[in-house]
Amino acid sequence: MIHHRNIALFVPHEGCPHCCSFCNQKTISGSSSKPHAKDVDEAIKTALETGGKGGQLAFFGGSFTAIEREYMLELLKAAKKHIDLGNIDSVRISTRPDAINSEIIDILREYGVSSVELGAQSMDDEVLLMNRRGHTAEDVVRASHIIKEAGIELGLQMMTGLYGDTKEKALRTGERIAALCPDTVRIYPTIVIEGTELAHLMKKGEYIPQSIDEAVEICASLLLMFHEKNINVIRCGLHSGGGVEEGYLGGPWHPAFKELCQSRIYLDKALESVNGEKGKYRFHVKPSALSQMMGQKKSNIAVLREKGIFPEIVPDPTVSEYKVTAEKITEEC
Repeated sequence: MIHHRNIALFVPHEGCPHCCSFCNQKTISGSSSKPHAKDVDEAIKTALETGGKGGQLAFFGGSFTAIEREYMLELLKAAKKHIDLGNIDSVRISTRPDAINSEIIDILREYGVSSVELGAQSMDDEVLLMNRRGHTAEDVVRASHIIKEAGIELGLQMMTGLYGDTKEKALRTGERIAALCPDTVRIYPTIVIEGTELAHLMKKGEYIPQSIDEAVEICASLLLMFHEKNINVIRCGLHSGGGVEEGYLGGPWHPAFKELCQSRIYLDKALESVNGEKGKYRFHVKPSALSQMMGQKKSNIAVLREKGIFPEIVPDPTVSEYKVTAEKITEEC
């Protein structure tokens, strides 16, 4: 299901019974105010004035089905009114894996929810416990099955570099998430924000956040794995804006993080295609991937040259995404 426009409303995590190690939603969202039905009306009215009818209303915040039931219904009823009027097409929500059951899914379907995103974050129970998530990997599996059996689009979110996480655990999390066959995935490398438990642990020297290079290496592997399984990664890296920069203390935050990961994939593919043999090469890539093949500020070109590989990048519409074909250029006498 493709939605060409999102109308986003942040629902504070008052329904969340936990205080996850990484979480300071006021900083991440730039908001802590509680929306009501009139705010739904206003957000959709603004969207109609700027972009016309259609699109999807998204209630984000990560614990939508854990908020007080009457309040949840207030928001859903306000949204359903606009679905019935043709102002929006559907509703998407994000919530916790342990806040999904068959009764809740029936309510969501009744009010036009077509997509549910679960904050899985990790599929390693030890990592979940160390970061105070309050749910298990099995909760993610159970909730995912309920959502898919109801015919609702499933989105899963995962994080890398959490307290107690490792590269191997993150990759296993990716594999377990892929096995659930979600329609979409979001990958968030962990950043440290002021006012969180991770900030406290980092200041005590008990937690060291990932470097950009470490995060890019892991997330590039995850991007490629999901791509090969035909799972759409709709975000890789925390979005810029919303106050994140002001509260940022450490970790791999970059405004173009996904592009860094894509460039790493193309660099690895180029190196793999020449099998360590130095010389001049003509690398064929998908036309839209030229900049990714070259890397940010031509960093991939520099790495290849340092290894004795002198590249010429050629756009080739016959080459698919994340593929590189190499043609060695021989010197004529």
